[in-house]
Amino acid sequence: MGRLRTIGRRAFLVGSVAVAGGVAFGTYLVKRDPDNPLLADAGEGQAVFNPWVKIDKNGITLITPHSDKGQGVVSVQAALIAEELDVEFGQFDTDFGKPSGAYWNTAMADEGVPFMSTDTSFAAETMRGVMGGLLKVMGLQGTGGSTTVADSFDKLRQAGAVARETLKLAASKKSGIPVDQLKTAKGAVQLPDGSELKYTVLAELAAGLDPVETVTLREPSQWRMLGKPMQRLDILGKSTGTLDYGIDIQVEGMVHAAVKVNPRQGGKMNSFDASAAKKMRGVKQVVEITGGVAVIADNTWRAFQAADAITFDWGEAPYPAEQQDHWKVVSESFTEDRLDSEWRNDGDVATALSGDGVLEAEFRSPYVAHAPLEPLNAVIRVTDQGVEIWTGHQIQRQLQKLVAAITGHSQEQVTLHNQYMGGSFGHRLEFEHIKQAAEIANQMRGTPVKMTYSREEDFAHDFPRHISIGRGRGKVEDGKVVALDLQIASPSVLSSQMGRANIPVLGPDTQIAAGSWNNPYNLPSFRMRAYRAPELAPVSSWRAVGAPGAGFEFDCFLDELIHHAGADPMEERIRLMGHDVSRKVLETVADMSSWGGELAQGKGRGVSFVESFGVPTAEVVEVTNTDSGIRIDKVWVACDVGRILDPINFENLVQGGIVYGLGHAMNCEITYSDGMAEQSNYHAHEAMRMYQCPEITVKGLENGERVRGIGEPPVPPAAPALANAIFAATGKRIRELPLNRHIDFV
Repeated sequence: MGRLRTIGRRAFLVGSVAVAGGVAFGTYLVKRDPDNPLLADAGEGQAVFNPWVKIDKNGITLITPHSDKGQGVVSVQAALIAEELDVEFGQFDTDFGKPSGAYWNTAMADEGVPFMSTDTSFAAETMRGVMGGLLKVMGLQGTGGSTTVADSFDKLRQAGAVARETLKLAASKKSGIPVDQLKTAKGAVQLPDGSELKYTVLAELAAGLDPVETVTLREPSQWRMLGKPMQRLDILGKSTGTLDYGIDIQVEGMVHAAVKVNPRQGGKMNSFDASAAKKMRGVKQVVEITGGVAVIADNTWRAFQAADAITFDWGEAPYPAEQQDHWKVVSESFTEDRLDSEWRNDGDVATALSGDGVLEAEFRSPYVAHAPLEPLNAVIRVTDQGVEIWTGHQIQRQLQKLVAAITGHSQEQVTLHNQYMGGSFGHRLEFEHIKQAAEIANQMRGTPVKMTYSREEDFAHDFPRHISIGRGRGKVEDGKVVALDLQIASPSVLSSQMGRANIPVLGPDTQIAAGSWNNPYNLPSFRMRAYRAPELAPVSSWRAVGAPGAGFEFDCFLDELIHHAGADPMEERIRLMGHDVSRKVLETVADMSSWGGELAQGKGRGVSFVESFGVPTAEVVEVTNTDSGIRIDKVWVACDVGRILDPINFENLVQGGIVYGLGHAMNCEITYSDGMAEQSNYHAHEAMRMYQCPEITVKGLENGERVRGIGEPPVPPAAPALANAIFAATGKRIRELPLNRHIDFV
């Protein structure tokens, strides 16, 4: 286990209890459920069974509080409720609902504790319970970490079943027929004589009953919707351009705002000259905000143009101005005083790596932008009575709290109308754009303000994925890998991100080395250490957070050791794997890809395995080394999420994650010069092109004991699988991302 790891866990536990004031882990606060937020607005005759289901004579509404940023979680949340409620798609409306502690995310506890997902020991389960209790007391409503399905799987089916049984009780009272003789289907209670009572007709009677809390959930063999192909609820709207995103919101009387904030993140604004901007057509006024200014105009384009006409004297960056100095800081952080935690210390690494024959390698993972297609935006109206916000965001209650602090209102006076998002990848976990919009609207009370980032402003003020350096030492004997020592250094993404949100971070940063130490290999000697570099450019969670960087560094080094041993990359990974579910994932991808078969001249295959968010994922990438560069031909992927709720959306998410991971591995990085990001738009941060997209074959397994999410886990294995394939085809080891620094792609 390692002494440092033990100390880290103890400090984490004690710190959690201290922050919660101790009482959170008595029975009172943890067991007390938050108030049902739907009750406050329930109309006459409206049945509100729990925080997720409300029915009246006009229809059925299902609350889907997890934010939808393109991953389809509105549909899956609705399906979980509808499966037990016995309603069909088309028979109900959905609503994101008001932010509430009733929607606290139960699944975030798993990733928030320093234990492997495969660890079910007393200590691990106790710590998860501690963290879960803390999240409940905090009422932390959030969407991230691929937790939506894990959080929703039980509670939303339970919500649907409670509503169903309460409606049956209402039907029994209305008809005089015992509950056990009633059935439900398609939004109605069915009576023995074949007649039915629609839920909407029963709502008023059900509203006066106490919800039936003792219910039995259906077995998967009885499911009508879950586990079967579904058409997502947003497909029609997205296909016809009628679905509203945050950027589409129109509020009567609103004005439009564009911001210019110091492109040296966190730097000051010494002075500005807006005289030219104020004379431009459509400009209403220019107001100061923290670190910059905002232009108010009659449309967004004119606001953009006027903002570009302002001249500034910007202050210096509070971090090194040049990219090479960022790398220098990280490189110098492999010191005892910077040791964040020792995650693995199996066997005797020091003895195993003594003597000759030690292989050493260094790997680098760069800053990378989030860059979703929908730039950051928000509509905010501030009055003396309260605040209304229309935007898409992933941590709704913290947004309310931060805005309230700016405008001087209570959190309860801030109303958020959460919206569909045109992508996020972690971008909409941040609050700076919301705080800027609130500052503007607070200076224009009574007038709705729509603030939109230009694409260039979005890139300049993104908080990118953190940079990291991995240093590996390893040894092989008799054709086997016998020792691996990996040290990873990076700034703390959790401290940077949570610090801006005023959320405390307890214990070690679990994301510095995520995707490396938690891979359940049984190496004879295996040590994994994480070093926390000083803060550099502010960073944030990027799709799968720590695992894309650390997973690349770990898996590529393991691949080097395997080749150095003369072993087969797939067979040796399978031999070393110490977890049955993960081993089956590797065996499955080997079968899918016909691993070991003959390849044509110039072709090469690489395999990788990275576990993130409890999902073991293995990928095989096949490439061809052409005269013009590397062509990616095929990808096979196998992963295990415990239970697949929608096979179509599952496959799409896996394929999309692979395309995202490959594209960024090929081409993308953010670099700093004079304290500013050098990449300003997609031309300099280029995703995979459509003609480059390989054939992708997906296999989802259901052997795991817990239900998991799939939005992020396909991303981390993509880069190492591609790098390993390039080595197989060319003999060239690339230890730095993006790969196009060292090789061309066609």
